[in-house]
Amino acid sequence: MSDLHIRCAALSDIDAVLGFWREAAEGTSISDDHDGVARLISRDPEALLLAEREGVLVGSVIAGFDGWRCSAYRLAVHPDRRRQGVATALMEAVEQRFLSLGGRRVDAMVLEANERAHHTWASAGYHREDHWRRWVKAL
Repeated sequence: MSDLHIRCAALSDIDAVLGFWREAAEGTSISDDHDGVARLISRDPEALLLAEREGVLVGSVIAGFDGWRCSAYRLAVHPDRRRQGVATALMEAVEQRFLSLGGRRVDAMVLEANERAHHTWASAGYHREDHWRRWVKAL
């Protein structure tokens, strides 16, 4: 794992991240476009974490913190790099970021139909809270 480098995304990474998500991420988000990712990086330059091996993007996660809630979402690992500790390293980086900001609990956005993700998050010590449901409204 020492060859895995985790860093914060820059504006120059946006196109590569969007291409990576199309290949590696499950589902899509209304913000999966250049403007959406640019707003994220501009507002919080440390929120989008990228994992690279030999300069190649192999994983990503968004670690958003609004001063109240720690939210992790868009965890994605390239299909050829799964089961190699990339997700574990990214989640550890997320948790360290939140701890340094004073976070107390991480909420993870996980698609219901993504069974593989359920196992990944559970093996990292996360559990599902069935008494909550996400309510959304597109703007």
